[in-house]
Amino acid sequence: MEKVSVDDVEPQALGDDIDRRGLAAPLDATDVAINRYALEPGEAFSGGLHAHLDQEEIFYVVEGEATFDHAPDPTADSETVTVEAGEAVRFPPGEYQQGRNEGDDRVVALALGAPKETTEGRVAQPCPACDSPAMAIAMGEEGMILECPDCGETLQPDL
Repeated sequence: MEKVSVDDVEPQALGDDIDRRGLAAPLDATDVAINRYALEPGEAFSGGLHAHLDQEEIFYVVEGEATFDHAPDPTADSETVTVEAGEAVRFPPGEYQQGRNEGDDRVVALALGAPKETTEGRVAQPCPACDSPAMAIAMGEEGMILECPDCGETLQPDL
């Protein structure tokens, strides 16, 4: 059994002021990723519309109201769903999604992903070389890069 206080977990550096605290490691979770977010008005869970091809993701809103865009593929028009405190939303593997705080109050939410490690991420950004509708998220020598799964073109994302 493992127990942790969220306040004792250091926020993860995401290149901005978003309060994201990874709970999986302090709890020794081996099969599920757990992140606690506290978003001020105007902040988002991630940088843009993205999909995990090998991971389902569930968001449980503890406080406030989160707005999510979702689409079955990178070329489809996205739909919007609002998730209030006490509600949860699930995105299956491969579904594109992005969540944010559009309200005037803080949003506190838990994000759970299974399996814990995702290795097949995509962003809804066309490849400039071959017009593939999505770029894969990969790690390069200088950090995260985007790589076209069709032609291999690489880009340094604007973070």
